[in-house]
Amino acid sequence: MQLYRTKEGALLANENKVFLLTEAWDVIINRSHLHQHLSGLAEISEALSFDLSHHLLSNIIAPIGNQEVWAAGVTYLRSRDARMEESKESGASDVYSKVYEAERPELFFKALPHRVSGQCEVVYMRKDSAWNVPEPELTLFINSAGEIQAYTVGNDMSSRSIEGENPLYLPQAKVYERSCALGPCLFVPEKPISPETLISISIKREHQEVFANSIQLNRMKRNLPELATWLYMACKFQYGSFLMTGTGIVPPNDFTLQANDEVSISIEGIGTLTNTVQLI
Repeated sequence: MQLYRTKEGALLANENKVFLLTEAWDVIINRSHLHQHLSGLAEISEALSFDLSHHLLSNIIAPIGNQEVWAAGVTYLRSRDARMEESKESGASDVYSKVYEAERPELFFKALPHRVSGQCEVVYMRKDSAWNVPEPELTLFINSAGEIQAYTVGNDMSSRSIEGENPLYLPQAKVYERSCALGPCLFVPEKPISPETLISISIKREHQEVFANSIQLNRMKRNLPELATWLYMACKFQYGSFLMTGTGIVPPNDFTLQANDEVSISIEGIGTLTNTVQLI
């Protein structure tokens, strides 16, 4: 089932029926056994009668309330190789090889809710970076008890030239206004998401596709509960948190985003998150 956050409230889409939920977003999602809870609400609620796709076009917002967004890095071999390539001149390429093999994952803070874009909203790239890319990532919603309850699509915008200059510049390469997008919904399955799930990206420039690729989730070196455990090892999250799980899709080194590019990221079972790129 899919849970959408809209200007009017939460909408639950289940078995071709749509239900309006009256509880606050943070109360709805931050619980154990979320799928079971939502299934129970669908049984006792009256379905709405309208075209969900048309309604969402003008009313959908990012599926985040008061949660922080964190991210994991170098979780795929392709990401490790890309980070090593961009850091050659700084002499820091070995750092990424070591973290890929280490027991402890790379985890970093990504965004507060007011810096997160939703479906069809703008994401930014930095003017002081000459090399900018989107990173398509499966994103976990983890409740305050540390349990993975749902999934969404994430776009982790990255300034590769800044990160490549020095690994200590990672916060500047990753954390700025609208450098993160989530959506279009929370996917709340009965069982954990399948390792065969396909993650895809398409980038269009003046309506022409300039890059596209896809990868299965099972190409990730680390597993999802492992990442959640490390994040919650020394942090508490009153309303739960979102954790972007890294990317296995990196455009070639001669590619960089341009203003007005359209980035569409699709994950099976969840949907497609589309954003337009602007300079900041």
